[in-house]
Amino acid sequence: MNSIWNYHTTGHVRFGWGAAGGTGEVARRMGLGNLLVVTDRILESHGLVERVIGPLKAEGIRHTVFNGGEAEPTLAAVLQALEAAKGCKPDGVVGLGGGSNMDMAKIVATVLAHGGNPPDYAGEDKIPGPILPVICLPTTAGTGSEVSSALVFTDPGKGMKVSCLSQHLRPDVAIVDPELTLSCPARVTADSGIDALVHAIEAFTATDFGIFEPFAGKHSVYQGANPMADLAAREAISLCGKYLARAVADGTDREAREKMAYAAMLGGLAFSNAGVALVHGMEYAVASEVHVSHGAGNGLLVPHVMRYNLEAREERFAEIARLLGADTTGMPARRAAELAVELVAGLSKQIGIPQRLRELGMTREQLPVVAERARIERLYRTNPRRPQEGEVLGILEGAW
Repeated sequence: MNSIWNYHTTGHVRFGWGAAGGTGEVARRMGLGNLLVVTDRILESHGLVERVIGPLKAEGIRHTVFNGGEAEPTLAAVLQALEAAKGCKPDGVVGLGGGSNMDMAKIVATVLAHGGNPPDYAGEDKIPGPILPVICLPTTAGTGSEVSSALVFTDPGKGMKVSCLSQHLRPDVAIVDPELTLSCPARVTADSGIDALVHAIEAFTATDFGIFEPFAGKHSVYQGANPMADLAAREAISLCGKYLARAVADGTDREAREKMAYAAMLGGLAFSNAGVALVHGMEYAVASEVHVSHGAGNGLLVPHVMRYNLEAREERFAEIARLLGADTTGMPARRAAELAVELVAGLSKQIGIPQRLRELGMTREQLPVVAERARIERLYRTNPRRPQEGEVLGILEGAW
């Protein structure tokens, strides 16, 4: 049994209504004078970019805006952002938007610091040292990329999403301003919010750090469930249970927006230390075959994977039911664990997440290909129940 665990986080979190107004001051205190702002045209049209570059201007900080960000970013978009960076030679990068834009900011900062090409850093612990300073401002409440050690982009060479994992990828500063999420559409609010819940659930039910086995001879960014990650995950699960549906139903609900922004950040802290697992591996594979947002794909798959994992983490799933507001007094642990699955499935359906893979246009004939692509070792290791031959295909068939 391993008795040692580690916990990593972003160096500075600035949280609260109007926090984005301090972006210029934060950058100045970091000694940055020339920034690349990675964002997208939609946020630009809503005036959110000006809320960030305005404070930069006020502090006399030069900046270049790259507005070519896109949902589920492709390698092509990342390369375009790098071209913009080469033109302005920044000393830091700002990621403004959902997880996609923040992830692009991280990979741009990585390549600027270490050279090479973005796919060179795909995998675990491939980044040799610190990257350019990164400031992240989320405009959705979901990915937790503003505090996490991960990024994702689609690599056409592999035909699917790839992840980069490194402690060097944690942004230097996370500026979490709930006001930036007020214009987030209901569909994006639902997809990103269920993603935050999945992050917390997978982190909380991951293989325990005491028996987690990293790759032989290699450092592992994920290290299994541990006490600090558990604290963040518990609170994130509880907040999502209380506020996710409210935020989707009424985007002007300031309390719900604030609590979901906090939940997403906590989910990011939880999963980036404990790890995500089989839900994410399956979602990457599903998205390689059909179009679906990362959050919606996770939200569709999570009840099915929870049922599969239930026997390995019964007590933890029972606690999830309580965290989601169920009174489980006197209830057998098994029944409470099953109730957790039902509650997550019900919330997913309530906020409009697709419930079946066939709703995404997936055919039954595609399922074996998806099952094979979902075989991602670092995620198998984190999952509390290691999938055996044919079991992932069985989960997919149940979700189809």
